[in-house]
Amino acid sequence: MQKLSGEERMVLTRTTMNLLDDWGLQAKEMMAVLDLPETVKVRSLGKYRDSTPFPDNPQVMKRVHLLLRIAEALRTTYPRSAEMGKRWMRQGHRRFGKRSPLSLVVQGGENGLVAVLSELDCSYSWERTASTAVTQPRPS
Repeated sequence: MQKLSGEERMVLTRTTMNLLDDWGLQAKEMMAVLDLPETVKVRSLGKYRDSTPFPDNPQVMKRVHLLLRIAEALRTTYPRSAEMGKRWMRQGHRRFGKRSPLSLVVQGGENGLVAVLSELDCSYSWERTASTAVTQPRPS
């Protein structure tokens, strides 16, 4: 990932905090989803909404990008209703063992984020599998 300026990180921070607020996550859930370093206290979340960008931490920024891709995929899937996207995130889903995508995001760490994004965005899923696939010669 490329290095972002403080201003760019601030835009990403506000956008992400608005998204997590919109999904109705509690402070501790936000901390878990973002994988914020242990040095960051729950009370810092208010600063992230206003004036402080997320830490310049590759793991945090990776999760921010995954969250924003999930949000974009929800907008594409439900272009006429943001409420439907929120509903999809909160309802149990058969591909997640009847768990909600939101619970997978909160409890599943990066793997949960990837699973939800892969379900919503087939191009992301394809990128992941195509980039890890090993080309093998076909049998004659």
